[in-house]
Amino acid sequence: MIPDIDLNIHPELPKRRDFRIGVAGSGFIVSDCHLPAYWKAGFQPVAIASRNRVNAERVAERFGIPTVHDDYEALLSDPEIEVLDIAVPPDVTVDLILKACEKGTLKGILAQKPLGVNFHEAKLAVEACEAAGIVLSVNQNMRYDQSVRAGKSLLESGRLGEPVVASIDMRGIPHWMPWQERQGWVTLRIMSIHHIDCFRYWLGDPKGIFATCRPDPRTRFPHRDGICNYQLIYPEGPICTALDDTWTGPAREGAPGDIRIEWRLEGTDGLAMGDIGWCREPFTTPSRIRYALKGDSGFTEPTCEESWFPDAFAGTMAQLLVALEKNETPAISGRDNLKTMALVDAAYRSIEERRIIDLEEILNT
Repeated sequence: MIPDIDLNIHPELPKRRDFRIGVAGSGFIVSDCHLPAYWKAGFQPVAIASRNRVNAERVAERFGIPTVHDDYEALLSDPEIEVLDIAVPPDVTVDLILKACEKGTLKGILAQKPLGVNFHEAKLAVEACEAAGIVLSVNQNMRYDQSVRAGKSLLESGRLGEPVVASIDMRGIPHWMPWQERQGWVTLRIMSIHHIDCFRYWLGDPKGIFATCRPDPRTRFPHRDGICNYQLIYPEGPICTALDDTWTGPAREGAPGDIRIEWRLEGTDGLAMGDIGWCREPFTTPSRIRYALKGDSGFTEPTCEESWFPDAFAGTMAQLLVALEKNETPAISGRDNLKTMALVDAAYRSIEERRIIDLEEILNT
């Protein structure tokens, strides 16, 4: 068997761990993902605010955050904060970013995905931060899932050879947020955006996307993007496809379930497969990877103790802090993320017009 290689599953951490972080939001993604990951990494949240002060106080007490502000305006006015961590609904995100740019006191912003409700909002946020001299990064945290990073390392090392097929198969039942009902969309901007961004991370930018979808029978409010199937177009590259099945059969209505998120990278010299642990119970189950290369007698199956939720969230904050420390562009910059946002918008247009939508069609609008 060919000896194992460094799969680079852990993020680079900043030398300085005491960047003063202000947190906007106090829901599950903050209390059970952001802050546990920051605590393990030694990062320093110093203030928090949310629309529910009582909940913010509860989270602050749990993680030893010294300051709880009454509202987001007070948080943005706090002169102690160097980096703003935004985890609020996407229809609130861009307004917070624009107000932060008006203040002009921050060094950096890490905004949860999606960056606004569409490409044009995201572009507005990116341009405002660039004009204000604030480094904007987007919390596309699936890039820091350990199996996803291992897949990237296998591709970059050349061990898999030329990519032939790349696929993600999601059979999961996400916990939809109440604010999604007022948006009228479900899967493409919340789950598929992870997978589209992973394909970009692995393979670079596609020429376009073709998508189809149907409503999810379990989701009662009106929506059009419940179950989604899409193909990213790489004319000179691999077949690249995903199925995001949020129904998975009547798993919550009395039938046995088959819940999983699996990815697969097939190359001319090897095969790699990943199993994302988040969709299992508990959500802190580590992801898994196995791969086999030409000449191997069997699959190599390295293990790790970390999981996507919450450990990947240390990586997304770390890449911003490293960028600030080194005066470099973040690995997941706001400017780069515009292409992920554009592909999601292109998927919606593809569904409406029943054709392949080029990435440039959205980027140039």
